[in-house]
Amino acid sequence: MGVDLKEDPTFFDRADSFIHLANEHCANIGRGKVSASLMYSSARFQAWNAATWSESSAEMQTKRDEALNYLVEQYRSMLEENIDDYIKNFEQYMKVPNEE
Repeated sequence: MGVDLKEDPTFFDRADSFIHLANEHCANIGRGKVSASLMYSSARFQAWNAATWSESSAEMQTKRDEALNYLVEQYRSMLEENIDDYIKNFEQYMKVPNEE
């Protein structure tokens, strides 16, 4: 993962707060719609974040592909890590009874 967790001890607390908010929204609307809103808000925030890396629109245009590649790579790494974690811990996370 692109984040050094030793340098950021509150990383998971912040992530958990976003997940908690998404779960609250799921009580009122389907998780697919909540997921779409969460992805859009993350993309919008990251576009703003990428804009802060530049002094002008022209500079941002020059850095566009670099920013996209970095952000997609980071997201893919985090998504792979979490999907693999759910595969490994499916019964526990999804509360599926063990078949014995």
